[in-house]
Amino acid sequence: MRDALGAVQSVLVLGGSSEIAVGVVEELAKGRCRTAVLAGRDLAALEPVADRLRGAGVAEVDLVAFDAADPASHQRVVDDVFAAHPDLDVVILAFGVLGDQDEFDRDPVAAAEAVVTNFAGGVSSGLAVAQQLRRQGHGTLVVITSVAGERARADNLVYGSTKAGLDAFAQGLGDRLAGSGASVMVVRPGFVRTKMTAHLTDGPMATTVEAVAADVVAGLQRGAHTVWSPAKLRPVFAVLKLLPRPIWRLVAARR
Repeated sequence: MRDALGAVQSVLVLGGSSEIAVGVVEELAKGRCRTAVLAGRDLAALEPVADRLRGAGVAEVDLVAFDAADPASHQRVVDDVFAAHPDLDVVILAFGVLGDQDEFDRDPVAAAEAVVTNFAGGVSSGLAVAQQLRRQGHGTLVVITSVAGERARADNLVYGSTKAGLDAFAQGLGDRLAGSGASVMVVRPGFVRTKMTAHLTDGPMATTVEAVAADVVAGLQRGAHTVWSPAKLRPVFAVLKLLPRPIWRLVAARR
């Protein structure tokens, strides 16, 4: 449970190797966060991440096996984590695959697999977390989506559509939890410089993991339901969503 000053003391990361999520935990560790659970598919790969968080001041870092592409296992994993760590303050849903649209065009099965990971996995794990947060009567589920979900571009339409679906799901889940003491915060980053995007040219208003992490923590502190990172993307996409499709195609092609 958050302390008397509202500071986060414990966090679960679904997608424990996510650079953004790890950055958020490091930012929280500057305050009072001393317990973190990293859930991911490759536990060996999570060991250096755990060491990094311990170095940042997180006293207890546990690793849990979690496969985002296996929705049938999510309820059990989430329930086991909450049994071992009652009263978690924050859960960060941060897994996903970017993929390559040209490859998806050639291989619809690969596209469907990405959809299962990015969207179906988010639904199954998000609902499992919501059950636990409702039961304990407090806590925030942070769902990292993307501005790519605001209007899917032709060159990443599968990824964009999964983020659109995840964003809509998270908003509805937040409404469903209203009055329970638990909440959902949707985070919509723009282009973030990470290992996943290292092969891409920076998009407009490109940002860093550290900047997004700071925005997420600030959002948690003020009880926000939606965080844009950077914030200036909000008015930009308010306009972009209204562009006639022929104009949108031209704009999107230049990005």
